[in-house]
Amino acid sequence: MTDARQPADDPDSPRAGEHVSRRGLFAMGAGGLVVGALAGVGGTMAAHALEPDDNGEAVDASVSYPFYGTGHQSGVQTEPQRHCVYMTFDVDPGTTTSDLQTLFARWSAGIAQLMAGRPVGVVQPSRASAVAQDTGEAADLEPNALTVTLGLGPALFDDRFGLAAKKPKLLAELPALPSDNLEESLTGGDLSLQACAEDPQVAYHAIRDLARIGRGTVSTRWTVMGFGRASAGAGQSTPRNLMGFKDGTRNIRSDEEFEKFVWLGDDEEWMSGGTYQVARKIQMDIEIWDADRIGDQQDVFGRTKSVGAPLTGTAEFDTPKFTEVRHGEHVIPQNAHIALAAHENNGGIKILRRSYNYTDGINQYGQLDAGLLFITYQNDPDHFARLQKKLGSYDRLNEYISHIGSAVFAIPPAPEPGHYLAEKLFS
Repeated sequence: MTDARQPADDPDSPRAGEHVSRRGLFAMGAGGLVVGALAGVGGTMAAHALEPDDNGEAVDASVSYPFYGTGHQSGVQTEPQRHCVYMTFDVDPGTTTSDLQTLFARWSAGIAQLMAGRPVGVVQPSRASAVAQDTGEAADLEPNALTVTLGLGPALFDDRFGLAAKKPKLLAELPALPSDNLEESLTGGDLSLQACAEDPQVAYHAIRDLARIGRGTVSTRWTVMGFGRASAGAGQSTPRNLMGFKDGTRNIRSDEEFEKFVWLGDDEEWMSGGTYQVARKIQMDIEIWDADRIGDQQDVFGRTKSVGAPLTGTAEFDTPKFTEVRHGEHVIPQNAHIALAAHENNGGIKILRRSYNYTDGINQYGQLDAGLLFITYQNDPDHFARLQKKLGSYDRLNEYISHIGSAVFAIPPAPEPGHYLAEKLFS
């Protein structure tokens, strides 16, 4: 394998139709992409002091996660960071299978560099006429817990690249759901990249440079910039969505739950250790919601607003009592969000929520355009669909939200050192 810090003999991508070996591909990805990765900025990044986030949790900018050899891609079980940039791509017409191999190898090498807090190439070339390999806006920043997660869409396994036989067993477009108000420009995609970090500029830089690396092979389809994580991981306090309620109180947290509900087992061949990602862009009618009385808001969610306790309890993590009746009515309305989404009421189904708030400024009606980038992970996309069919039909929250974007992707396992993401697709 070519050392990432050493120049490669030929950094150019192979011509369409040429056979490319795994070793040659990875050498190209690691060498041709990240030539002199530390040369433009030096090997030492600026030291950042611990800073509390909005929930009082300390943020260490020096934290980094490994890319290789972890079994599962980072950015799924990883504790949610504070910021996310999510982008989907379409593969350009005329792209060959070897072009796709090259892209995955180069992206893998680039992601490994970025997650380590390094640039993907020279930031300031020695020749004034040269074009920088890295855009440079994260040159003075540390890793900030960056993770980048690659997804493969159902359309990637059509007849373009000869991959139909390798299509993951459960990967298919989501069925029409009762909550759908989808915009074509916000749906689907051949590939997805989810970059999460404690610093928004670090996440943006990762997506920007990876999109740049993919130029000529893929084109951006749709993207969302998320902030203020709206789901909690193990050990994290529960954050709030833009409606002001705590979001993700009953999220998957334990290793046992991840094994049962998220990760794919050894019988899944090349997808063993992977999972499935569903991404939904959910627009909120913020200003209408803000005018609603607090009692009604709490009935919509089934929780108190300040503490986040179920209406049948006093503390956030009290187990909801969905059958409790008072004065002839259910204390938690049966069409409350938590009642319809609860695993107790859905045959035990759980999905991992890894969502972020977003804002797009002002809409065409002069109102706040904001909502939730709702990202879930599960070992069967039908688990999401089954839950959403119920929520989309009965959830009182539907009065205030609209699902305008949607996509589903297979998330392959993490590569071993010397290999690249989704390499087994091409073997």
